[in-house]
Amino acid sequence: MNLTLQDLLDPLIDASAKGFPPNAPALRRSAIGAQGWRVLAGDLPLPLAVLRRDALAHNLGWMRDYARAQGVDLAPHGKTTMSPQLFQQQLAAGAWGLSVANVTQARVALAAGAARCVIANQVLNAVELDGIAALLGAWPAARLIFLVDSVAQVERIEAWHAARDGVPRLEVLLEIGVPGARCGCRTHEQALALARRIQASPALRLVGVECYEGLGVSGDTATDAGPADALMQRVRALALEADRAGWFDADEVIVSAGGSAIFDLVAGQLKPALSRPVRALLRSGCYVTHDHGFYRRMLATVGTRLRCDATLHAALEVWTTVQSLPEPGLAILSAGKRDLSYDLDLPVPIAWAGLSERAPRPAPASWRIAGMNDQHAYLRWDGDADPAPDAGLRVGDRVALGISHPCTTFDKWRWLPVVDADYRVVDAVVTCF
Repeated sequence: MNLTLQDLLDPLIDASAKGFPPNAPALRRSAIGAQGWRVLAGDLPLPLAVLRRDALAHNLGWMRDYARAQGVDLAPHGKTTMSPQLFQQQLAAGAWGLSVANVTQARVALAAGAARCVIANQVLNAVELDGIAALLGAWPAARLIFLVDSVAQVERIEAWHAARDGVPRLEVLLEIGVPGARCGCRTHEQALALARRIQASPALRLVGVECYEGLGVSGDTATDAGPADALMQRVRALALEADRAGWFDADEVIVSAGGSAIFDLVAGQLKPALSRPVRALLRSGCYVTHDHGFYRRMLATVGTRLRCDATLHAALEVWTTVQSLPEPGLAILSAGKRDLSYDLDLPVPIAWAGLSERAPRPAPASWRIAGMNDQHAYLRWDGDADPAPDAGLRVGDRVALGISHPCTTFDKWRWLPVVDADYRVVDAVVTCF
């Protein structure tokens, strides 16, 4: 059964979802912004992940303008949020399409309105290929493209295709990879042989070339630029040879790269001079919310390279309660690994508000999260580094945590309120993990 727009965009949310008021009636997502809830008035239980409306709007506009200035298109990676409401905002801001990681995510992207979808991963099992065929049947005007990196994968797809009647040839991008990293052809010769093999396949159409440059980045231009350039040179070389050989089977050739850390180092290299038009696609996904950790550090270097002071704003925060002050220099907060990212960095205290306060204050510089359990975070401070290291913190006060790597915070929440500058709830999004 196909997802309906109401299923996706306006589902019922109730107290079974973390962060929803326990005594409130079930509400459609679209009704939440009219309830008059205020995060800092205690209207919603904590912990609570929230999205800052103004930061979201800034990030959508900034990346749209950046892509236009570079002459490239955006196919943002939806795995970051898996939120159909945010997908729609990205598409409304001019995204060419959406990228996803698998067939399940592709269904959400298409149902949310994407006319074009790139599964930025290898697809090879019959059940997944059946899923692609079903999606193309349900959305006949849509394009659904996935990645190929081996003859073995091509052979599996061909065996599936031969057993199915009426299935069209599927569109694929050839993936270029690097030793020790994820998928992708390791050598130019392997890539050439695979491109030739795809061109001859009765099951596939080669429509472009793809890579991912973001693994192992450091945030240091001197360290990151060389490998990124070398990878893009391999992409360009393959595109040129495949074009000369007539192996591309499309009116335009897609050339795609671009994570969220060093996208500026590849954006200018996505348009090799071919005999037919080139569609340059950046797949950055985390830009929509940014963060207070890893991507903040990476984007500081991007800002230096772009010679601009302002890039992206962190839009995602997790508000917590001070549950206990069991000993000097330690506060236990009501959020843990079940609630926010910890795969790259521990969260960062960014703001706090006393129990009776309705406006946040910046967190003291000496505050830090020293560790987390499933449901608790350990907020510590150094008395020698700050004249008032605890800032008068009391049980029941609220502390906001900034996160590092938004992808692994979104999957911990079924819904997130969208708040204005005063932390009034003005909208809500849901996730589909």
